[in-house]
Amino acid sequence: MKFSRQTTLRAQASVAGVGVHSGLPVTLTLGPAPIDAGLVFVRTGLEGSDREVQATAEQVIATDFATVLGDRNGPLVSTAEHVLAALRGMGVDNATIEVDGPEVPIMDGSAAAFIAAIDQAGIVTQSAQRRFIQVLKPISVKIGDSFGEIRPHANGFRVEVEIDFTNPVIGQQAYAFDLNPEGFRREVGRARTFGLMSDVARLWSAGYALGASFDNTVVFDDERLLNTEGLRYADECARHKVLDVIGDLALAGLPLLGVYRSVRGGHKLNHAVLTALLADRTAWRVVEGEAARRTTRPVGEVGRGIVGGRVAAAFGPDVS
Repeated sequence: MKFSRQTTLRAQASVAGVGVHSGLPVTLTLGPAPIDAGLVFVRTGLEGSDREVQATAEQVIATDFATVLGDRNGPLVSTAEHVLAALRGMGVDNATIEVDGPEVPIMDGSAAAFIAAIDQAGIVTQSAQRRFIQVLKPISVKIGDSFGEIRPHANGFRVEVEIDFTNPVIGQQAYAFDLNPEGFRREVGRARTFGLMSDVARLWSAGYALGASFDNTVVFDDERLLNTEGLRYADECARHKVLDVIGDLALAGLPLLGVYRSVRGGHKLNHAVLTALLADRTAWRVVEGEAARRTTRPVGEVGRGIVGGRVAAAFGPDVS
């Protein structure tokens, strides 16, 4: 965790693919942004002028199958969480994210392509101090069988995720991760989205997962993993949940100093905890530069374990 200066991208870099839910081709271009701009989506390819939307919790208009950002005129960009996770995970404070379609391309189902684009563009340090949102007291939310909380933490930003699928191939998994760029690149950024074969027909009939394939989704039936290349990590599903958390909580607008714990969670729960935190002005404060450094200790190592509980099917509402 670096506390001194804000960062942006040195140049532009683009990736092209399809939307996992829309199935439509789309090109995404990452680019530089000025100090304190934050992460800004620019939706191009529309009739009339381009439209911008700040990547903040206030701009979230749906969380059923992915995180959707929009404005008073409607949705602008869907499935924003993976590119946001890549930018936050790699320590980029200010960037533009141009998208010429309604959905961020799914690529291989992870953040790897976006990490590669960030590497291609390069990261540069800006003159202003980096600012953080420091969590001051615990905030928790319960939605059905799902539970999420964010609480103070002395070691930067940490994510603890627990899942337990009735599908025996996925089963019980847990993963904990202390956010830092190299750890993100190595341990979390390559974890792919996942789903169950039994849900495909239902999702197709509802107009979702039209772009899903074995090239961008880890797919399970009741007995085995269907992808011939296998898993990238034994606990890839739990790691992908951590990836989603990092992307969803990037919508705080500033990096967080705290620990987030999710049990049987998904996008809806992540957003609910974040909005509950931001709504309570006694639960957080903004700190910057050396002041942030004094509130923390050095980042620790990643860890993992096995836990209990239940969760709805992958690719379902709140779980994708």
